[in-house]
Amino acid sequence: MLTSAVVKILTIEDEVAVRRSLVAHLEDLEYDYIEAANGQEGIALFKTVKPDLVLCDLRLPGMDGLDVLSALAELSPDTPIIIVSGANQVADAIQALKRGAWDYITKPIVDFQVLDTAIERALNRARLMSENRAYQKHLETLNQELSIALGQLREDEEAARALQASLLPPMKAQFGDYHFHRSLFPSLLLSGDFVDYFAIGDHEVGFYIADISGHGAASAFVTVMLKTLFEKHLDAYQRDHETVVSQPSEMLDHLNRALYLSPIEKYLTIFYGVLDLKTHTLRFCTGGQFPYPMLFDGGEIKTLTSHDKPVGLFEDSIYTQHEIDFGSVRQMLMISDGILELFPRDSARRRTEWLLQTVSDGGSSIDELVERFNIEGLEEIPDDIAFLSLTRGDGDE
Repeated sequence: MLTSAVVKILTIEDEVAVRRSLVAHLEDLEYDYIEAANGQEGIALFKTVKPDLVLCDLRLPGMDGLDVLSALAELSPDTPIIIVSGANQVADAIQALKRGAWDYITKPIVDFQVLDTAIERALNRARLMSENRAYQKHLETLNQELSIALGQLREDEEAARALQASLLPPMKAQFGDYHFHRSLFPSLLLSGDFVDYFAIGDHEVGFYIADISGHGAASAFVTVMLKTLFEKHLDAYQRDHETVVSQPSEMLDHLNRALYLSPIEKYLTIFYGVLDLKTHTLRFCTGGQFPYPMLFDGGEIKTLTSHDKPVGLFEDSIYTQHEIDFGSVRQMLMISDGILELFPRDSARRRTEWLLQTVSDGGSSIDELVERFNIEGLEEIPDDIAFLSLTRGDGDE
C-alpha cells in the first residue's frame, strides 16, 4: 500500500473554511496536499501534479462539479475521485458515480473517520488495479518471450535440448551441511520433468521437482516458463526483499495463476520446499506431486503425503504450507511418476508400494536406483523420470 507520506491528494473546494479544514486534516495524516478553489484550477493542477486521489465538491463556481468530475475521469480513469458535497441528494450521488466518482461523502463531515476510510479504501483499490495491470503486462511480455522460445524449440529440438539442459542446476551441489544430487531421463528428446535447487539469502535453500503434463516441445517449454518464474521471484527477493520465493504456498499460488492464464494448455505437479540450513526446518507445499517424497532417518522410510491440486489446472486452487523438523532426516528422495511405468501394470497404490520396497531393499542413492532399474539400458523410456535427492552429512546417499 502507498504510505501517506508519498500520497498526493488534490482538494477542489470553493469554500475556504471547508477547504482549509480538509487540508488541515490531510496534513495531520501526513498526506501531501494540493488546493484548488474552482474546477478550472483543479483540472490544471490535476494535469501538472498528477495526484494519487482527488476530493471534489459538486457545487463549484464557473464549472460545475459534475463536469469537473467527467473531465478528470476522462483524463485518468484510474485515479480515485471522491465527491465531498453538501448537496445531499440521491440524484447527485447517482450522477457522480455514473460519471466516474469512486465514492460520495456528504458535508459537513462530522466524523472524519468516514473520510479516512473512504480514502484508504480508494487508494487500496487503485493500488490493486495498478498491480493487476502491471501483472497483466508482465504476463503479456512473458508470453511473448515464451512464444519466441517455443518457436526456437520447434525449429531445432537439439538446440532446445541443450537449452533445457543449461537451465538445470549442477548434477551435484552443496548448501551448508546438505548435498543435493539430481538426474533426469527424458522419454523423448525433450523432457517434461524438471528439477532445481538454489540459495535463498544466506541460510535457506529452495528446491523443487516438477512434472509437466504431456510430452515433447510444449511440455519442455513449460519447464522454461517454470524456471523463468522462479528466477523472477528469486531476483525480487534479492533486489526488493520480496518473500514469495521463500514461502512455498505463495510461490505455488503465483505459479498457478501464471500457468492458468497462459495460452499454453498445460498444468504441472510439483513439490517445492525451502530448507533452513540453520534451524534445520523444512517448509514445503505439494501441488499434486506423486509419488510422495521419501524421508530416511536411519530407520523406516517415511513419506510426506500432504498434497494439494496440480498447478495451473484450476484458477481458485489453494495451496497449504507445511513445516517439519528436518534435523533427524538423513536423506530426502523425490522421484517423478515416470518411475512407476517401470513396474507391472497395477493400481497406483500397489506400484507405489513396490517402489518403496525396491528403494528400501536396494539402496536409496540415485546411482543405485538408476542401475537397479537399468534405466540407462532401456531402449525406450515410457515416461520422463526425474530424481532429486538431498542428504545431510558427508554426501553419501
